[in-house]
Amino acid sequence: MSAAVPIIRLAARGDGITADGRYVPGATVGDSVIFEGEGPVITPGPGHVVPLCRHVPACGGCQMQHVADADYMTFVLDRIAHVLGPLMPEQVMPVALSPPRSRRRASLRAVRRGGQVRLGFNSEASHQIVDLQQCEILRPELFALVSPLRELMKAALAEGQGTGITLTASETGVDVLLANIQAERLEEIERLTDFARAHGLARLSVEGADGLQTMMEAQVPSLTMGGVRIDLPPAPFLQPTSEGEAALVAAVIEAVAGAGHVADLFCGLGTFALPLSRRAKVVAADAAGPAVLALAAAARRAGRDITPMHRDLFRRPLTPAELAGFGAVVFDPPRAGAEAQCRALAASKVPVVVAVSCNPSTFGRDARLLADGGYRIERLWPVAQFRWSSHVELVARFVHS
Repeated sequence: MSAAVPIIRLAARGDGITADGRYVPGATVGDSVIFEGEGPVITPGPGHVVPLCRHVPACGGCQMQHVADADYMTFVLDRIAHVLGPLMPEQVMPVALSPPRSRRRASLRAVRRGGQVRLGFNSEASHQIVDLQQCEILRPELFALVSPLRELMKAALAEGQGTGITLTASETGVDVLLANIQAERLEEIERLTDFARAHGLARLSVEGADGLQTMMEAQVPSLTMGGVRIDLPPAPFLQPTSEGEAALVAAVIEAVAGAGHVADLFCGLGTFALPLSRRAKVVAADAAGPAVLALAAAARRAGRDITPMHRDLFRRPLTPAELAGFGAVVFDPPRAGAEAQCRALAASKVPVVVAVSCNPSTFGRDARLLADGGYRIERLWPVAQFRWSSHVELVARFVHS
């Protein structure tokens, strides 16, 4: 029999790694593994817990549900430190970990085959759908719609047809967007509107070749950000949990403290712009037109000093000349990062730059660009709101040396 080999660390995607460099899915630090026969045999260590969900490990959403919280938070810190290397600051705040059943937005898939509908998340590294019977990450009001939606899709989908389903939990109710669903004939329209009323949805929309159409809106889905109510366009980008959003916002506010004029780049709906506008003048820029319009309307109603800017910052980043005069710049790009904008920031004289990132790898690249321009990371706030996944978020405060 082969000797047991210990797991000494976790890889970037959450697999356990042995001392001799072998990757073991489903293992964590402190486990031991024997390699023989059809695959590795894991003996759980003190940091290995029993997953709560029956779909682990098939479902691709919770690769690390077998990892104890303390070890999971160590993974979050190690993931960031590995990317940053010598740029890692001394001041690192505790990891903000979102609780179970707190995800307020989700993108699901459904397909009808053999008269049955499978509805759920994709399996890990696959297009196969895990038919959800349990979920420990979704908010209860979202998971409660899974079975009813499965029944709706039995009638709405043709054999072999698939659809995307976007669920968003707002303060005024759940917003549902269905893709690739027929809604032209009276029967199809009534099926959707009856479903929306029966389940108390705030809004139900469909998106197809002719664009987006709202089928029923009992009340406008909305959230409060920075004390301001903002009406949500269909399928908006939101931070996945309200707890994670609160942690990010608190970090950003602390990081820009004292700045009277702030730029919020890749602003979206105003997750940071609205709270920052309580104490500062804010210029908020993003390429997402509906989000910028929603932010502009909310700021106008509340009398907040926010100047919205509809601008593609990948193609037209704010120049050093345009950045002059800001006391701080906040940027929160998609997973691709903000390379072009960081090159411009590195050439600027902005005293404080605050990066919000959902991808440590692209953040590491952008951080090096800023470091080459004379900036250093003074403080870092790690955030884990995609609980049990390998997705890591952070806020970093850069100051000019």
